[in-house]
Amino acid sequence: MNLHEYQGKELLKQFGVQIQEGVLAQTVEEAVQAAQTIKEKYQSDWCVIKAQVHAGGRGKGGGIKLAKNPDQVREHATNILGMHLVTPQTSKEGKLVSKVLVTQDVYYPGDEEPNEFYISILTDRSRQCNVIIYSTEGGMDIEAVAEETPHLVHSEFIDPTLGLLPFQINKIAFNLGLSGKAFKEMRSFIKSLYTAFISSDASLFEINPCLKTSDSRIMAVDAKVALDDNALFRHPDLEAMRDPMEEDPTEVEAREHDLNYVKLDGNVGCMVNGAGLAMATMDIIKLSGGEPANFLDVGGTADAARVEQAFRIILKDPNERPF
Repeated sequence: MNLHEYQGKELLKQFGVQIQEGVLAQTVEEAVQAAQTIKEKYQSDWCVIKAQVHAGGRGKGGGIKLAKNPDQVREHATNILGMHLVTPQTSKEGKLVSKVLVTQDVYYPGDEEPNEFYISILTDRSRQCNVIIYSTEGGMDIEAVAEETPHLVHSEFIDPTLGLLPFQINKIAFNLGLSGKAFKEMRSFIKSLYTAFISSDASLFEINPCLKTSDSRIMAVDAKVALDDNALFRHPDLEAMRDPMEEDPTEVEAREHDLNYVKLDGNVGCMVNGAGLAMATMDIIKLSGGEPANFLDVGGTADAARVEQAFRIILKDPNERPF
């Protein structure tokens, strides 16, 4: 389950991770008022208007804008709210923007130039452990950085029995070229971030950029958070953050009927009772020259009503024919 940026930041803040503060708005007038709230708290007219959709690359698609005065806040909020934001991670139709996050401007002048880092935490299945991936090249496409300058991307693997150790935290801060106050702040940031990752049963945390401000503070300017669906029964508060408007309507309907359904791009619909058999069925379709249109496991305890609903879901897709 994916979270919006504002939800991910709320989660991080609960565990002591320093974040770029913001106020959520669903209308232009709410955005203008949010900007006024930001101004009163941080003594600056400058703020950032950020589209809230489940997709990366929002800035390139016009979904993130800097506003330097109330007129620009109104202009940017008017343009972003209601737009269909197209990014490399959306379909060609894009995603409808129904809310924006109005945030403080954290790139303020000071004694030093701000620095952007990339930090993510995920599970390395081949090593069967969590890994922290980080780079000095924050704010950029990390895949491109890894391909063109792989020596700038570092990985720190976490032993599941020992957890994240102090020397590993120090190593990350050193490799990011930090010292003094920024070094100490990064140590605290990494420790809190990893605690949040473990405590929330997340499958991905991606902070890009993680910012060292001009006064050596370390904070999450963006937050991409994905939670493990299989562990949500332990986190009803996080489950309540689900935004069905950002998910495939068919997958939402399937989940309501306790069906394990994933939409694919093929034209042969599949319905099987058992995940292993479902995977084998998809393999058979591929070997026969076809393309599976979905993964659908009705479960070994499915009754007639659940099977009927599964058929209805499959037949809703005009590209599918049941297998």
